[in-house]
Amino acid sequence: MAEPLRWPRVLAIGWFYQLKMQAQSGFMIMTALVQPLIFATIAMADQQAGTRSLPILYYALGAGIMGIWSTVVFGCGGVISWQRHQGMLEPLVMAPVPFVLVLMGITLGTATVGLYSMAATLVWAEVVFRAHVQMADPLLFSVSAVLTVVSLGLLGLVMGSSFVLYRNSNAISNMLEYPVWLVTGLLVPLSLLPGWTRPIAYALAPTWGVQALRATALGGQPLPDIGFCLVASVAYLGLGVWLVGKVEHRARRTATLNFQ
Repeated sequence: MAEPLRWPRVLAIGWFYQLKMQAQSGFMIMTALVQPLIFATIAMADQQAGTRSLPILYYALGAGIMGIWSTVVFGCGGVISWQRHQGMLEPLVMAPVPFVLVLMGITLGTATVGLYSMAATLVWAEVVFRAHVQMADPLLFSVSAVLTVVSLGLLGLVMGSSFVLYRNSNAISNMLEYPVWLVTGLLVPLSLLPGWTRPIAYALAPTWGVQALRATALGGQPLPDIGFCLVASVAYLGLGVWLVGKVEHRARRTATLNFQ
């Protein structure tokens, strides 16, 4: 087992490797760059044509978080499927490094690639829709953006345990993408959704992340949302470590990882 003092280095190397690999993937670039622009265009054009009072920047930030979430679910599921098909998943699980560090590097790396989405949608709103993109609190906006990326990456860590355990990880990722977009209020305000969706929304990091970003960009009180996003991140980390440990133990005990 690797010494705990070396774990940050293992995590940093895994994050940087995934960042480089995903940034060179045409599919991931389309997921992070092109797809959010399509949804942002629909939402912002609808806002201009209708009578909605929400600013265009509101929808641009929501579309940016959508892109980060898509890169997490597709990137994590796709990487694990690729490693399984290449016969690399078993060596990674059996390596003398906690597998949770490997998986965390994958999820954080793919979430970081999603920052393309944030930058692209803001530029798109400025150039195409003539939105005045100026942050009310640039420092807290940067803090919120980093924390949102980390929280989404750690949420991907929680999901990653099921991706490792089952072969149909891509199907699971497809199933998780759109419901999270909707229930967390990325493009549709939470006030317009049924009341039973609120507990689900408040348990998911994108809800707090996008609210913090909107408050720092449009003006408001972002600190409570930043705090809740931080609490969610810590909860995801603990749950993810526990779940991945269970999956790793089962894989070592049954030796059937490649046949799940």
